[in-house]
Amino acid sequence: MKISSKIALAFGLISLVSCSDKLVPVQEDALKPIVVTEKLPHDTDDPAIWIHPTDPSKSIVIGTDKDTNGGLYAFDLDGIIVGKSKVLRRPNNVDIAYGLLLNGKKVDIAVTTERETSKIRVFSLPDLKPLDDGGISVFDEEEFHAPMGVGLYTRPEDQSIFAIVGRKDGPSDTYLWQYELSDNGRGIVGGKVVRKFGKYSGKKEIEAIAVDNELGYVYYSDEQFGIRKYYANPALNDNQELALFGQGDFKSDNEGIAIYKKSVTEGYILVSNQQANTFMVYPREGVSGNTNSYPLVAEIPTSTIECDGVEVTNVNLGGSFANGLFVAMSNGMTFQYYSWNSIQELIDVQKK
Repeated sequence: MKISSKIALAFGLISLVSCSDKLVPVQEDALKPIVVTEKLPHDTDDPAIWIHPTDPSKSIVIGTDKDTNGGLYAFDLDGIIVGKSKVLRRPNNVDIAYGLLLNGKKVDIAVTTERETSKIRVFSLPDLKPLDDGGISVFDEEEFHAPMGVGLYTRPEDQSIFAIVGRKDGPSDTYLWQYELSDNGRGIVGGKVVRKFGKYSGKKEIEAIAVDNELGYVYYSDEQFGIRKYYANPALNDNQELALFGQGDFKSDNEGIAIYKKSVTEGYILVSNQQANTFMVYPREGVSGNTNSYPLVAEIPTSTIECDGVEVTNVNLGGSFANGLFVAMSNGMTFQYYSWNSIQELIDVQKK
């Protein structure tokens, strides 16, 4: 059911998390969610937002239930569960792309990593029907092959769709593998490795991956080290690291990444400061003419508890979400919905 703002307020004020053997409360001035979703059976981890093509108010949030008997779940804008995929073996992260050509028709897709089978899984939207004939194997013949993060890149010039996949552990470079997704000729989605790239500090893992289709960049959280930036287009044949930012800004883990677009080129990159229950905000366009310079511009306290995954859209979904929806995972097997207006107000105050 939809949880009232009064209940959400209480949720925010009394919640505590354990970090370094200390109890860290959600801040008393933290933003309160407009909606807290129905609980999943096991463990929420990462959300994505699918925009309905004709009526944005019918858009849905797709979230992972991370367990051996988990799956993808669909929530409406009131936080009610309205759909579920087949059972998956520890789905971790999820992302969405529009218009994959399959059997001559364009299909919107959700792609999730299935850690215990070392595969990525592909489902149609909004009905969450499998399109992959059991999955696409990833990191074949690698010592470390358990996938975690995934971000989808749609190349503007030809609408080709790529899955950029991270893993639980891996080498100090070529940590990420990029797969081109396409019809295998039988109406089934297949994946072909087109690129191996990405530095890794070795400190923890790489789980959160976000792609900016318009600007052509991929960002990922090298946890406890920083946020890394690369070109997203494999055809550029350029695997140099473009930026490393956020170092020193986080209590412990830098985690989920979301990109809010104010225009074609401007906006914000928001990254979960997981153990502080806040989100760090950076300028999407960079600063002072340098597109690879990312100073911290704001820190937004929310009522999320140790947030792993996050997503945001600028699309008018109606009602409280007229300027967009911000969705964040929280401990307690739920996702929380925030109005973008409340986040923008805090950004504006801190930028002055």
